[in-house]
Amino acid sequence: MEPTAKLDPAAEAALRSLHGLAMPEPVSWMPQTWGWTVLVGAMLVMLALAGLRWLLHYRADAYRREALALLVVIEERLRRPETRHEGVLELGEILKRTALAAWPRREVASLSGDGWVRFLDAHNEDGAGRALERLLDDFEYHRAEIVADLPSNVCGDLAAAARDWIERHHVPA
Repeated sequence: MEPTAKLDPAAEAALRSLHGLAMPEPVSWMPQTWGWTVLVGAMLVMLALAGLRWLLHYRADAYRREALALLVVIEERLRRPETRHEGVLELGEILKRTALAAWPRREVASLSGDGWVRFLDAHNEDGAGRALERLLDDFEYHRAEIVADLPSNVCGDLAAAARDWIERHHVPA
């Protein structure tokens, strides 16, 4: 170790009299004017209202999510000829159940045939197409052997049209 150099007494006294550096107070994150507080409060209220609106919309569309989950099972039945007739019947049922969940029972429950097809077309933003009309007018009433012989693309079109209607039907507020 090197020997430390001896400071003269005046320099040593001067060094002892030094204090630590004076640091300024940290800058506050709190707004300094009331306008910023009002703006943050208004943004929090709008965020809460947007969250509430999303939650209400999510809960109101629960019947759609349930119908789409059931449609996945029905689509599997439509792919196999031995279960295709049950799939066609269940497809009509899921459309009716979806409509009953969205509209008052007195408007939907008694609909059948052309009235039911017109209802589906009237409440679909993009048009349900001819596939649903064929399902509701023809395929539900054929024997199981005839439905089993349908081409798979016809059944795929039926399922796609039903999915489209379930996802996109418009319910007036």
